[in-house]
Amino acid sequence: MKKLEQLLYQTDHKSYPAYKALKGEYRFPGFVLSIDHVQGDPFAAPSSLSIHIPAAQHGFDQKYYNAPHRRIALQDLLLRCFHNELGRVNHKTSGSGKSGTLSVSTCHQEILERSALTIDPKNGTLTVRFLAGFPAAGRTTLSMELKKMLMEYVPVCVQKSLNSKAVNSQKLEQWATLADDQLLIREKLEEMGLVAFVADGAVLPRKSGVDDRPMPDATVFESPEQGRVTIPLSDGRSITGLGIKKGITLIVGGGYHGKSTLLKALERGVYNHIPGDGREYVITEDTAMKIRSEDGRSVRQLDISPFIRNLPNRKSTTDFSTEDASGSTSQAANTIEAILSGSHTLLIDEDTSATNFMVRDKLMQQVINPDQEPIIPFLSRMRQLYDELGVSVILVAGSSGSFFHTSDTVIRMKEYKPCDITAMAKEAAKEAGEAPKEPDALIPFSDRRIPLANKEIITAKKVKVRGSGTDSVSLNHESVELRFVEQIVDNEQTNLLGALLRVLEEKSFNGKTTLTECVATLYSQLDTQGFKAVAGNNIPGNLAMIRIQELWAMVNRYRALKTINPAGKDRSGNR
Repeated sequence: MKKLEQLLYQTDHKSYPAYKALKGEYRFPGFVLSIDHVQGDPFAAPSSLSIHIPAAQHGFDQKYYNAPHRRIALQDLLLRCFHNELGRVNHKTSGSGKSGTLSVSTCHQEILERSALTIDPKNGTLTVRFLAGFPAAGRTTLSMELKKMLMEYVPVCVQKSLNSKAVNSQKLEQWATLADDQLLIREKLEEMGLVAFVADGAVLPRKSGVDDRPMPDATVFESPEQGRVTIPLSDGRSITGLGIKKGITLIVGGGYHGKSTLLKALERGVYNHIPGDGREYVITEDTAMKIRSEDGRSVRQLDISPFIRNLPNRKSTTDFSTEDASGSTSQAANTIEAILSGSHTLLIDEDTSATNFMVRDKLMQQVINPDQEPIIPFLSRMRQLYDELGVSVILVAGSSGSFFHTSDTVIRMKEYKPCDITAMAKEAAKEAGEAPKEPDALIPFSDRRIPLANKEIITAKKVKVRGSGTDSVSLNHESVELRFVEQIVDNEQTNLLGALLRVLEEKSFNGKTTLTECVATLYSQLDTQGFKAVAGNNIPGNLAMIRIQELWAMVNRYRALKTINPAGKDRSGNR
């Protein structure tokens, strides 16, 4: 600490690059401050700093971080506390450009594992990574202002947020208990034959399209008697709500009655939510994937023949590639890719689907001979996906009753209240006529065993990655569109996806040569090593964990994907 103070005096009112001399570690009472990267000038991205606190100093009981689910919850809570404290001192010093900035990752409604704050489960060391804009007047250092930031403001923020005495014990216990409950419900889903659970009293509507907090005075969720389940929790407690069974579940109802709102909550239910969000006990099995149409997306060497075949131009659909997929083709590709990535549940909203991919009514079948139609509608495959592959479907429908025939459960939403109308819907479907004819047996679509070409980029130049919100990630000059991958909820997840894509471009993977092998190996490393798998020991503070489903979704949309066929010829189509 004294060494840092001495260096600050030495660098005061010097040319801005003099700040580079500050890089290093400094011991403060109770923690170590590390200046990891110093910005080049006051207008550049702020400097990267980190704080390291031993377990003996932060004082949190091991019971709060010895299990992964509790550790992630504690990390999330402490990061929110530190964020609030930094906000009180942000820009208390002035100057040019980013001068006086003190910031750390902003957490939203979902609880995500982030690189901004981590706790080592082995020794309990707490590390927080944040940004600081080193003050300057023009390009002249203002080291005495920086002294206030690093030696006064930051230590106070640490003292008020990153130790057991600073955090309310009841709040700490509340977050830990909720994490236990959420894990227990996830484990019970499989045991009870469910894919999702929505608790009574949940608040599903959001405040606005740009504010994910709960809507004030919204109608709370009340499960129908038929479909209501009770799940035992710890300490003799239990929770009741709607249990959505494995199989085909149809959600119907009039417009503005809450169909899509329920599906949106289920879509986000793959993540845990914070206390007070309203969706704390909306739990969806971890692999569930939202599927929609996506005009113009890239598809590379994918077997979409279960849904599309016999194209007029005789183009193969067992090894299909395009730079500009149609609505139906893109949704077929999204469905196949989700299943190949390990998804056991597909979430679909009719409003964002290609109509000709989803259903073809009896009259259209009479006018257009099936031999002339390349598309086998999802309706005709839905039953087979579950019976033969064990893939459940939760589908929101409002315009076609054809789905009644093949559904196991039909839930009607009326004024945000669900009602099980399965028996009535089945009877109505029976009176309306025969069910849609099933096509031939589901073709076992092939795995993505695509040989990867050797990348010249490995030694040619450094790969630059940049994320743009949750909409896209770019690798050098190649942009990967992700705005329709709707379960990416945070821009820091996009940052991690970009880092993973860079590793795929640069790494050899010990002789593994196919896309499937490389992606599986990379995700396994991420799962076991954490953020070190993509960043080594220089972990930035702007990454958040993702599922393998989102990793596959990004790779599948990467237009510069360069692959070879067994003969060694380039099959990328655009390179």
